[in-house]
Amino acid sequence: MIYIVEDDPAIRELEQYALEANGFQVMGFGSSEGFWRAMHEKRPELVILDVMLPGEDGYQILRRLRTGEATNRLPVIMVTAKSSELDTVKGLDQGADDYLSKPFGIMEFISRVKDTLLRAAPAAKELKVMTIGGSRSDDARHAVTVNGQPVDLTYKEYALLKLLMETPGLVVTRDTIMQQVWGTDISVESRTMDMHIRTLRQKLGSAANAIQTVRKVGYKLSQQPEEDV
Repeated sequence: MIYIVEDDPAIRELEQYALEANGFQVMGFGSSEGFWRAMHEKRPELVILDVMLPGEDGYQILRRLRTGEATNRLPVIMVTAKSSELDTVKGLDQGADDYLSKPFGIMEFISRVKDTLLRAAPAAKELKVMTIGGSRSDDARHAVTVNGQPVDLTYKEYALLKLLMETPGLVVTRDTIMQQVWGTDISVESRTMDMHIRTLRQKLGSAANAIQTVRKVGYKLSQQPEEDV
């Protein structure tokens, strides 16, 4: 089940039609009131969330979701006409898993939804724990700790960290990151990747310097935190 919170009926109906045509069950809401009532009855697999809403806006809804014990890992895609870098950073900082600016193409919209759901799916494999630069990643539970303290990452941030952890000391190119984290069929601006790296570093705190920038190439994870090169 996917919930759409969008106050423009035409856009909400278009999104719902596109999702249902691709086999998803969908419920749409024009404001937060109906959305929260539905949340008490059934928790969805994904929320498509507009920013500019009457009453409680999308950022406020996102904050409530991220502070709720049962919803703090619920995948959320922000869909909004606000397309500045500041707006994107604000959404990502508050825990959005992806950010899509209007107007958007339906094929891109569906690709973003499928990609986010795929990243959110529980890993069907053995427990895998990696520790580098003071950070510990529990792949079976999508959990990360730094010096014993839990770090709350979005799915994209977790996917980025996992990719870097799997190749310690080796440079992961920007193209590889785009393909592995966002999918080959999705066009991602370079600044979107950079903003995810920035928020990931902020959340890792003392282990942040383990993520090194290799200018014009990509990023790598060092066994020992160092300054960017």
